[in-house]
Amino acid sequence: MNPDRRWMDYALRLGRRALGTTAENPPVGCVVVKDGRVLGVGWTQPGGRPHAETEALKMAGDAAKGTTAYVTLEPCAHHGRTGPCAEALVNAGLARVVTALEDPDLRVSGGGHAILKAAGITVKTGICAEEATQDLAGFLTRIQKKRPYVTLKIGVSADGKISAGPGQRTSITGEEVKTRVHLMRAQSDAILVGLSTVLIDDPDLTCRLPGMEARSSIRIVADTRLSIPSEARLVKTAEQVPVWILSTRKGGVSAGITVIDCKQTAGGWVDLTNAMERLAERGINRLLVEGGSHISQSFLEAGLIDEVQLFQSPTVIGPQGIDAIADTPLSALEKRFKPTQKEVLGTDTLTVYERPHVHRDSH
Repeated sequence: MNPDRRWMDYALRLGRRALGTTAENPPVGCVVVKDGRVLGVGWTQPGGRPHAETEALKMAGDAAKGTTAYVTLEPCAHHGRTGPCAEALVNAGLARVVTALEDPDLRVSGGGHAILKAAGITVKTGICAEEATQDLAGFLTRIQKKRPYVTLKIGVSADGKISAGPGQRTSITGEEVKTRVHLMRAQSDAILVGLSTVLIDDPDLTCRLPGMEARSSIRIVADTRLSIPSEARLVKTAEQVPVWILSTRKGGVSAGITVIDCKQTAGGWVDLTNAMERLAERGINRLLVEGGSHISQSFLEAGLIDEVQLFQSPTVIGPQGIDAIADTPLSALEKRFKPTQKEVLGTDTLTVYERPHVHRDSH
């Protein structure tokens, strides 16, 4: 492997540690290297600060002079709660900086690279750009499209059902899938369900992987009329893990719950396009939608889904079961999305579908 790609691959793996934890900031990774030796590593810390470059330079110390830094996104050029990372790299005396992508944020957008070049630092960009675009898809989508990157997760039977009948809580997929879904929760900024899922399943929507419980994401309910029951687990645990409610009505629910007032559709429901804009304003980069037949259909109709993770069990439920997506057969996914990955998880299978040209659109 080309040395630049090798070290950028390492930086990408570091950046993935920060998925779902960086608030409105991108989950970036950084490696400081000299003569084939790693002198410093870093990734964006929880809440978005310190940045990856700051962490890597701190580890490298005085040895950073004359080194190469590999950063998965252009170093920031603007003053926020801390000074620009581009200036920190200049002050550390680096000889070369290699990046995967230019930052589309107008506060940066080439400015970080310009600071480095003006200081005489050699800059190379575009290394592992496709991989970085995928890892940073949440941040890129929020900056460019003013909404989160939306992943729809669906667990279905062999005949495409999500439950055995109306109002029935049905366990379909196995333990391996449950583990994967909890990891997806940990790597998302927020998880969204419809009110019907709360009423039927009464879910916790937390991450329950050992040692990763603190990585539980913000839990969001699309609840048009603000009618979530006070005895729901989400309400009872809202002070431990935040709960946001997307509603067309204003009002308080209980401690720990934030009600986000959204526009309504002609039919009187929450306008999901507007709701996604509101979430982007609050710094949500990656949103995991955990379904319910009607909420899945609504997101699909609104054109808001970027990726579908379809987990399928070999179990057959039968014609009395509830279809995964209210008015859309699963076979239609291949017409709207491109299958990009297949994986076996125990007795179940995972198929990943992506919006066509999702990587190209994100540049």
